[in-house]
Amino acid sequence: MLVGIKRIYDKASITDGKRVFVDRLWPRGVKKSTANVDLWMKDIAPSNELRLWFDHDPKKWESFKARYVKELESNKHVSDLIKLAEKGDVTLLYAAKDTEHNNAVVLSEYMEANMEESAE
Repeated sequence: MLVGIKRIYDKASITDGKRVFVDRLWPRGVKKSTANVDLWMKDIAPSNELRLWFDHDPKKWESFKARYVKELESNKHVSDLIKLAEKGDVTLLYAAKDTEHNNAVVLSEYMEANMEESAE
């Protein structure tokens, strides 16, 4: 099972598997009817406080990652997403312009680490 990440603005592919949007806010300019999103898990996104604090500032990246992982550890929706990924490929969709410093990157790393632990 593969966990991929992709901007919601990028074209959908048949290799995406289940497409899960993991941001709290729906992106401007994207119609829900044409976004090819199978599931919107806004409750798995960083809290509003953390999102506003981070403000996509790469200088805050390491602190953001640590804080978001802490939120994920107590988020009841993570296990649902991991179960979905264990059944087949999943692509985490996000809206941020920065492809390296966004919540989907942290979430995919967290999922893969926890999927490996549960498979052992």
